[in-house]
Amino acid sequence: MATSLGTTVGGTTPAVVTPVGTSPESERDAELQEHETILSPDFLSVAQITEMLAKDVDGVEQKLATFLNFKSLKTCLKEAILLDYYVSGFLWARSMDFSIIQYQKFMTLLDMLLHNLRTLHMSLENSLKWLGEVMAEIGPSHLQKNEKWNIFDIKQANAIIDYLKISLFQHYKLYEFLFYSTREEIVIGTEQMIEVAHPSGGLFPNPLEEGISFDIYSTFIEPPPTLDTEIKRLDQGQGPPESQPEASTSDTDALIGFTVEDVKSVLAQVTNDVFIGIQTEINEKLQIQEETFNARIEKLKKA
Repeated sequence: MATSLGTTVGGTTPAVVTPVGTSPESERDAELQEHETILSPDFLSVAQITEMLAKDVDGVEQKLATFLNFKSLKTCLKEAILLDYYVSGFLWARSMDFSIIQYQKFMTLLDMLLHNLRTLHMSLENSLKWLGEVMAEIGPSHLQKNEKWNIFDIKQANAIIDYLKISLFQHYKLYEFLFYSTREEIVIGTEQMIEVAHPSGGLFPNPLEEGISFDIYSTFIEPPPTLDTEIKRLDQGQGPPESQPEASTSDTDALIGFTVEDVKSVLAQVTNDVFIGIQTEINEKLQIQEETFNARIEKLKKA
């Protein structure tokens, strides 16, 4: 093994350790190959990102739903949350004016964070450590020898970390619950079979209240009435007017034979009887109260 030494403040420290027989060119090729494997494969292709950049918010949402093959957004809460996660990240990246390569790496970073949580069950602490390692590779670092490897500058790297803090890491427990907890399926619709009893007579049953209207039923479905039914209806319609005179005559016959003076005398007698009974009851109650007050007054005098 051959060791090249670098100079630091206060002494020397090993800078690079290379195996004997390897050239600097082969070492750079190995480092380049290792760097290209970071955040790969890309979550979105260049064509997909270019297509979404020409869309508005609704268009981006529709395109991402198609790319992710989400077909149950209206009934599946999990798909709706994941789509909102990716759409929010893409729109935030658009506000940062990223390049196409930066779009690819940022969206792949979002996907890898969810992959580590969903598949590897990575905790919040480990996710933060993993993010730090990745940002050290794709972000600015004074240890890197090739500036072309720096996909994001310092300002962009800090903005990405701040965004992940308020989006994924702030709600990390909720995402864990989304992937790990089983949820009961809520029945949002039922099918019921309603059986209608057959009528005793007639070819067609009477319509249900939630079925066709009565006008349509009586016009097109109900069979026409026969002559006997028409006669019965006419008889029933003429019956009530004939009974009214009888009732009126019965009311007038009850007063025949009485004059006005007779009615006045009867009413006066009934009224006197009622008033006399009420007056007697009132006098008795007043007498009882008077005796009670007199007894109390006598007690006060003796005291």
